[in-house]
Amino acid sequence: MSHSVVTTTTVPSSGDGFLNAGYTWTIPGMLKLGQLLALLIAFLCVHCAYGWPSWYAFQFFEVVALWFFVALLIFFLMHLFRLQARVPCINWPLTEFFHYSVGAVLIFIASIAAAVKAGGVSALIVASVFGFITTFLMAVNLWTSYSVFFSLPTSRTGLKDHAEGPGSVSEVKADGTPASSV
Repeated sequence: MSHSVVTTTTVPSSGDGFLNAGYTWTIPGMLKLGQLLALLIAFLCVHCAYGWPSWYAFQFFEVVALWFFVALLIFFLMHLFRLQARVPCINWPLTEFFHYSVGAVLIFIASIAAAVKAGGVSALIVASVFGFITTFLMAVNLWTSYSVFFSLPTSRTGLKDHAEGPGSVSEVKADGTPASSV
């Protein structure tokens, strides 16, 4: 009777480091950076403007812009430092899909309110324009996350399974030949 030893090796996806700097040059990474920049500009325009014609509309705009700026920053850092794999109990693609759904709607509403209530104050008009730009970028990110989430099967961690690709787990016998899957 022959015995075989099965060892499991993991091939790291992009580098061995803790930081995934290549993410910033991907389309989702650039979209997140664009959203962060647009939201930061919109928030600062509203925050630094004097003489708000409608205090409630611009408070709402400020809160929505700041909230989604912080949420986007958290998602960006999660991808940058590869933290999704360390928190497998959360379905990250679905979480981001819901974030972009709610964010696009709320930022669109806040931008419409800001555009209507700007009263000729140029900083507030610029803030509403950057709110609309953020809405467009979030809609694009929503569409891409929708197509990714609903097109490929996911594992229980929420990360995509790519057989024999970078980052996949492969089993080999002691003599170096691939182990057959049962």
